[in-house]
Amino acid sequence: MELLTALAQTFDHTHGVIAGVRADQMANPTPCTQWDVHALLGHALGVVAGIGGAVRGDAPPPDGAQFVLADDPAAQFRSLANSTLAAWTRADLTSEINIGAGPMPGSAALSINLLDTATHAWDIARATGQPEDLPADLASVVLEVCQTFVTDEIRGFAGFDPAVAVPADASSTTKLAAFLGRRP
Repeated sequence: MELLTALAQTFDHTHGVIAGVRADQMANPTPCTQWDVHALLGHALGVVAGIGGAVRGDAPPPDGAQFVLADDPAAQFRSLANSTLAAWTRADLTSEINIGAGPMPGSAALSINLLDTATHAWDIARATGQPEDLPADLASVVLEVCQTFVTDEIRGFAGFDPAVAVPADASSTTKLAAFLGRRP
């Protein structure tokens, strides 16, 4: 599966998860212990918006800028995801893009967009009692992408805990969550 297809599928999956969040769940704790569901939604949508802007060549938001959720975060996510996906379809993945961590090849930035969105979809699903599994083929692709660039140095920079052991027959989504330090 190509990365752009995987990102589109991840955006679709994440949209469904966000649409399943109820207003009374916004203060629920999440696997990202520094954020409740509301704050994690703000982060996840802000990353999609920021990366989309970077791919289009927009200036990054000022340091410390907070992303403001709309009354309907699912519709807001869908709009941002569509815009970001459109930007990626026009992007040269061999050119350098700065998504906030310094210039990197577009393919690496796309991989980060994929990883961040898939990971936080799992986090939001876990925090709100929704099914956590991504489609198996998609989870396998995201896991493979993660394993190619998530090193101990990246873990420290990105805030991922060390990998957690899971049974060999665990689902691809469980293996992905565990690789990123989540406790499935």
